[in-house]
Amino acid sequence: MQFLLDGLIAGASVGLGAIGVTLTYSVLRFSNFAHGDFMAWGAYAALVVVGFIGGSTPLGPFSFGLPLILALMVAMGLTSGMALALDWALFARLRARGQAIIVVMASFGASMALRSLLEFIFTSRPTYFSRSIQMAMPVGFGVKITADQVAMLVLTLCLVVGVHLMMTRTQRGREMRAYAQNPALARVVGIDVDRVVRSTWVIGASLACASGVMVGVLVQIRPLMGLSLLLPIFAAAILGGIGSVPGAVLAGVIIGLSEAAAVQFIGAEWRAAVAFVILMGVLLIRPTGLFGVTER
Repeated sequence: MQFLLDGLIAGASVGLGAIGVTLTYSVLRFSNFAHGDFMAWGAYAALVVVGFIGGSTPLGPFSFGLPLILALMVAMGLTSGMALALDWALFARLRARGQAIIVVMASFGASMALRSLLEFIFTSRPTYFSRSIQMAMPVGFGVKITADQVAMLVLTLCLVVGVHLMMTRTQRGREMRAYAQNPALARVVGIDVDRVVRSTWVIGASLACASGVMVGVLVQIRPLMGLSLLLPIFAAAILGGIGSVPGAVLAGVIIGLSEAAAVQFIGAEWRAAVAFVILMGVLLIRPTGLFGVTER
């Protein structure tokens, strides 16, 4: 039963990343291939901030302490700023031309540039927030979990609930959903389109940063960490239904559990193929995903 917990934890990080992808696609109408690199940049930003503060003293049973919590908030702001700057310098200018394929190709180029720059600055060697070894606690049925894993699951739950409430209970969230459904009508009724675009980038980049820090705490930090998660993230966004925050998270958990099951029963070499198979199956059987709706 241990693989179910491992799949749930992996799916949580995928689901957080998928929220940003699904929001970007539904609001800005393009697939952002640089989203995975936002995760890596966010993780390294948090690592730099922790080092600047002076290291992270473990808090209780966790491998991290208050400095990492503060670093996460700073890194989310820095990653959001990078996303806004990239949109101002590149994506916004190309969106104005009205050719979505150009924006997609630009995001692919931006992804390679961000990844190469990150590797140039920090090298390709993996690094860690902490090298302390945690003892897993048994929770029954042969399943063991560490304090860090519990903390990351709680963080995911809080972020998902917060984003869902923001999208459904606030004026900004209603504006984003209205613009995603009908951009032309949203402009007519006076919705500030620039504010909607900025909000989309800030939310997506912040969640990507949180997902990257989560992977860094539980596994390791490396420049290619975002690239390795890009396919599962896109598969989760499509499986959950474009524009659906709960759908993206649920789909991320499904993909995480599927990958863990593949490792358990088939072999670790087949793990990377699981997300691709799910993605192709959704596109062929139900392109709108679990919670998506057909555009009219």
